[in-house]
Amino acid sequence: MSEGPTLTRVAVVTGGAGSLGSAIAARLLADDLIVVLADADKARAEQVAAGLADRGLGQVVGWQVDVADESSTQAFVTRVAEEFGRLDCIVNNAGINRRGSLQDLRMSDWDAVMAVNLRGPVTLCQAALPHWQRQGSGRVINIGSRTWLSGGPAAYVTSKAGVVGLTRALAVELAAWDVTVNAVAPGMVDSPLTRQGREVEDFESIAAVHRRMTPLRRLAIPEDVAHAVSFFASEHSGFITGEVLHVCGGMQMAPAPATAVTNPPESRRVQG
Repeated sequence: MSEGPTLTRVAVVTGGAGSLGSAIAARLLADDLIVVLADADKARAEQVAAGLADRGLGQVVGWQVDVADESSTQAFVTRVAEEFGRLDCIVNNAGINRRGSLQDLRMSDWDAVMAVNLRGPVTLCQAALPHWQRQGSGRVINIGSRTWLSGGPAAYVTSKAGVVGLTRALAVELAAWDVTVNAVAPGMVDSPLTRQGREVEDFESIAAVHRRMTPLRRLAIPEDVAHAVSFFASEHSGFITGEVLHVCGGMQMAPAPATAVTNPPESRRVQG
């Protein structure tokens, strides 16, 4: 008796037009998923999707969505379901940052960060829930940040700590429909988001400190994060849920600054 046709899984990547989102999309396409790049910038999403398609990576489209707007996320998920007939994986990658001290923090900035980084994943998953209930399966991968352990700009860090809490809450609730929910928490990635508002010299100085504090002595690259997302989106992670995977070269262990200074990369030699 022959088996029925294998259904191609469909993944949504928010913030898909950015460097991290496009790397995640490319990896999922390599895994034979259909990918919908979701981004607030419609033209950029379409451009990035066309570039990935031109590379022959698979079926990919770029659509506009404002994850901070509940009606936008609802309409977006409806469109995905109508176009492809299913929704298997959501990668909540869209994120913004507002740097500054508590003294300088404006509540409008606080609200903007929370709306994108935390409320967005909630409303997107809420809109997808009926489809997961019908399918009896699904994957959610939330992109967090190592800063939830270390601290940093109040709004951003609080939103990313909230992502961890949301991951665990949804992991429990959505398990009834065989939906797994996990988070990937990168260290510092050289990307437009981390460079935003910083002079080149300032960024390089901060990057150098991060390299010294990271046992593997480099920054994360988008592909590092994409590989972790690929695992959580795959069948190989089917019995893993509610986890936070730090992709930061060991920096989640927070080595003491003295260690970072006294054990520089050039002191590590291969003994022949």
